[in-house]
Amino acid sequence: MTSLPEQINETTRFLQQQGFETPTTGIVLGTGLGELIKKIDIRKSISYKDIPHFPVSTVESHKGHLIFGHIGRTSVIAMQGRFHYYEGYSMQQITFPIRVMKALGIQQLLLSNAAGGMNPAFKKGDLVLLDDHINLLPENPLRGAHHPSFGPRFPDMSRPYDPQLSQKLQVAAEAAGKPLHKGIYVAVTGPNLETRAEYRFLRLIGADVVGMSTIPEVIVANQMGLPCAAVSVVTDECDPDNLVPVAIEEIIAVAGKADKVLSGIFAEVIAEMT
Repeated sequence: MTSLPEQINETTRFLQQQGFETPTTGIVLGTGLGELIKKIDIRKSISYKDIPHFPVSTVESHKGHLIFGHIGRTSVIAMQGRFHYYEGYSMQQITFPIRVMKALGIQQLLLSNAAGGMNPAFKKGDLVLLDDHINLLPENPLRGAHHPSFGPRFPDMSRPYDPQLSQKLQVAAEAAGKPLHKGIYVAVTGPNLETRAEYRFLRLIGADVVGMSTIPEVIVANQMGLPCAAVSVVTDECDPDNLVPVAIEEIIAVAGKADKVLSGIFAEVIAEMT
């Protein structure tokens, strides 16, 4: 069995041979969030199933394509759909694409996700800039054999989301007339949504929004010294005293409406990157 570094090298070489030149910015698009793809001058697009060692998206709202192109003068590589722990993948598999993007040359990473809003100030369609997070996932992507080439075994997580990158997103959002909330994201395993008691607990421990992704990628990015920022789209209001049943179709629809604004913000910031 080939080691993780060997798999990363093999995948990186494959993508380079397919025309994925050196990108400077990596993008991970979450549930129902794909409008940004329309703003990319696409040079190459390849299905995850055709990439060596890549997992395959099993969630219908995640298209499962890796895209290379440009937004303005900035070269980007975008994941049109991510992987989740609830799909049965290991944390190493979930975060494998982040390590590959870093090997290809990205210098910063932007992530998006759909999340339930537990802070009563947040409403459907609001955008929340992640300031910190709480990891309740049962496995860690750094668990297991340590490869020094990835970075430290015990990476510091005092500032998981890069302040400068986050500030750029804030400025772009204000210019677009859609100021970002700031909040703390908590990741749970899913795929079921939470009970009333669970929402109370998650709010009690300090979380503003809840989702099932993002944190594994952020942990790996921090280990590799890769600045990252993330924005959640609030797709449902999770007030345990007034909880209304919600279907995944509604969550995707709300995310899709907010996606146009979020994609514009991302594109504005990315276009100014070098």
